[in-house]
Amino acid sequence: MRWSELAEKELIDLVNGERLGLMGEADLVVDPGSGRVKSLVLSGGGSLFRKKREEITIDWGMIRKIGPEMVIVALGKTGVSKG
Repeated sequence: MRWSELAEKELIDLVNGERLGLMGEADLVVDPGSGRVKSLVLSGGGSLFRKKREEITIDWGMIRKIGPEMVIVALGKTGVSKG
């Protein structure tokens, strides 16, 4: 799958059904030695109608399913850090 296809998909939390944002809004953290993606970082930006949230880091291993329109992630204590 190309990044251009992945970037348009919504990130959805499996635990509470919350929409986290688009893949294209996230920064990728890549291991320089292996070239593998380690995690996604969603910025804490807000907008006119949305309250600013904390930065969320999602370990790549927390991705459960990549579907045609969305990416399902299981946020948990081991896979997410805020702040």
